[in-house]
Amino acid sequence: MTVVWTVIGVVAFLLVALVAVYVSKYKTAGPDEALIVTGSYLGNKNVHVDDSGNKIKIIRGGGTFIFPVFQQSEPLSLLSSKLEVTTPEVYTEQGVPVMADGTAIIKIGGSIGEIATAAEQFLGKSKEDRENEAKEVLEGHLRSILGSMTVEEIYKNRDKFSQEVQRVASQDLAKMGLVIVSFTIKDVRDKNGYLDSLGKPRIAQVKRDADIATAEAEKETRIKKAEAAKEAQKAELERATEIAEAEKENQLKVADYRREQDVAKARADQAYDLETARAKQEVTEQEMQIRIIERQKQIELEEKEIQRRERQYDSEVKKKADADRYAVEQAALAEKTKQISIEWKRWQRRKQRKSA
Repeated sequence: MTVVWTVIGVVAFLLVALVAVYVSKYKTAGPDEALIVTGSYLGNKNVHVDDSGNKIKIIRGGGTFIFPVFQQSEPLSLLSSKLEVTTPEVYTEQGVPVMADGTAIIKIGGSIGEIATAAEQFLGKSKEDRENEAKEVLEGHLRSILGSMTVEEIYKNRDKFSQEVQRVASQDLAKMGLVIVSFTIKDVRDKNGYLDSLGKPRIAQVKRDADIATAEAEKETRIKKAEAAKEAQKAELERATEIAEAEKENQLKVADYRREQDVAKARADQAYDLETARAKQEVTEQEMQIRIIERQKQIELEEKEIQRRERQYDSEVKKKADADRYAVEQAALAEKTKQISIEWKRWQRRKQRKSA
């Protein structure tokens, strides 16, 4: 039993150790970086092979297990960098010394090949080293382009100047796995006032054009204001006319409405009077009918009272006659009873005498 528990403990320990190794060796790449994996057993997915047959595995937006001993990994930042590019005095095609300042935004390209090239160039180096190398390439091409153009070309068309520098520098930066997101010339200057002298006629022309444009604009403004005032006055008159017409129409509608109300009121008053008279007539008729009915009821009551009195009289006469007859009958009965009592007493006395 002890051996079994020992085996179970060893197996559990090995499983925990394997899980811990897997967790510690599973590497993920953030959204702003690429994970560069080198070594053996890289597989075929996201693997770049250079001309010499060297392989690296590139992981973006995911993760992979790094085999201990056989593989190693290192992150490569894909964040963009802002570079301030400047040049010392450079002689243009005409021999005029000028200086230029520019701003460039660069980053490592997004394809597997560009990331692999950048990893070969910059893996193990700091971000400052990468920026310095790219800056040197840009400044070199900036000086080269300045030397191949005239001051007038640079002054009049800075966009073309910027595009040319970006086009030429992109080729060398691509060999480092870098791409130019944007490049802008901020300033072109010289110490001898050559650019200022080029700008003065242009400034004068611009000022003259501005004055002419201002005068034309003021003229147009006055014209527009006059037209606007005229249109406003016209609109105001039209509005006043519309208001007067609307008021007139409203007054007519009010008069019609009042006339209709008066007619309706007169009709209603007439109908009310007729209805009142009809109602009064009906009430009078009903009152007369009620009086007739009441009189009939009164006559019936009087007849019933006469009948009642007659019956009462008959009843009283009959009761008196019955009472008198009853009194006579009672008197006769009493007299008879008295005579019987006298005769009984007499009989009793005779009987007693006989017995004696």
